[in-house]
Amino acid sequence: MNQPAATAVQPVREPAVAARLSSLDRFLPVWILAAMAVGLVLGRFVPGLAGWLDAVSVGSISLPIALGLLVMMYPVLAKVRYDETRHVASDRRLMISSLTLNWLVGPALMFALAWLFLPDLPEYRTGLIIVGLARCIAMVMIWNDLARGDREAAAVLVALNSVFQVFAFAALGWFYLQVLPGWLGLETTTAEFSVWAIVLSVLVFLGVPLLAGYLTRTLGERAKGRSWYEDRFLPRLGPWALYGLLFTIVLLFALQGEQIAARPWDVASIALPLVVYFAITFTVGMLLGRALNLGYARSTTLAFTAAGNNFELAIAVAIGTFGVMSGQALAGVVGPLIEVPVLVGLVYVALASRRHFARA
Repeated sequence: MNQPAATAVQPVREPAVAARLSSLDRFLPVWILAAMAVGLVLGRFVPGLAGWLDAVSVGSISLPIALGLLVMMYPVLAKVRYDETRHVASDRRLMISSLTLNWLVGPALMFALAWLFLPDLPEYRTGLIIVGLARCIAMVMIWNDLARGDREAAAVLVALNSVFQVFAFAALGWFYLQVLPGWLGLETTTAEFSVWAIVLSVLVFLGVPLLAGYLTRTLGERAKGRSWYEDRFLPRLGPWALYGLLFTIVLLFALQGEQIAARPWDVASIALPLVVYFAITFTVGMLLGRALNLGYARSTTLAFTAAGNNFELAIAVAIGTFGVMSGQALAGVVGPLIEVPVLVGLVYVALASRRHFARA
């Protein structure tokens, strides 16, 4: 009897991680490191630049940073197939898992890490706890897209957690800064958070690009059809998301160039628990998604929406509550400075893990 050819039963290998990325995506770590370096140089050697960037603002929101984030968010949200989001919303496992990771696991983990790593540095410790309470609504869309996560799921989860954030942020701040430390016999911190700052952050950094993305897809498909929209329009629009990301990184590092240079050990002290936090929350999200058989795309989305944080809100709250030169504000600023390179690394970890997930 003839034996079947060996090649007939061999699994088809996926292309290498790098081969699945565009040239712009493939060298993203290089572009990000370059953007960080440019920002540090500008902030350190261009007199008054940081002050000018910080002064051009509405309330506590820097307009240049807001512009960069809007440019970054718009192309990603224009890619979402909004007519398919109802299928995501009906996935109770995904919805409940996301709320649990974002509002139970994430804040509790950051509280524990802040006290573990910074027991004698109350300002930085409080700043980290505030970062842990601010769930991501912007950059997570970029990381999810680069890692080939589920775009529709990301849009739904970001919207869900943003609404929850409006109602839960202040209450959880009170719990983790006053109630829980009091129960444990630890030092408490008194703080009052502006509900308006929270609402404004959600409206600006999610509401505006979400509406723009929805209208772009709806009107574009109505005028030219889905094939034209996805095959011709989106490829031209897509790179602007990374341009917006790099522009935002330059501005963030320019704003804090002097502080980073003047207080490197403080930055390192804040950075260590953040790295641990991002690694743990991402890993828990991926493992939970795999255990629930969500598939690679939705597991990746679950992990990134849990690991990312809304640094715009964290910085605004820290500055508005404790002052622009406070340790809490510095901790808020260090958040995105560490989040960007760490989560870029986790994009590659996610892509490399695809072989461990059953094909949907």
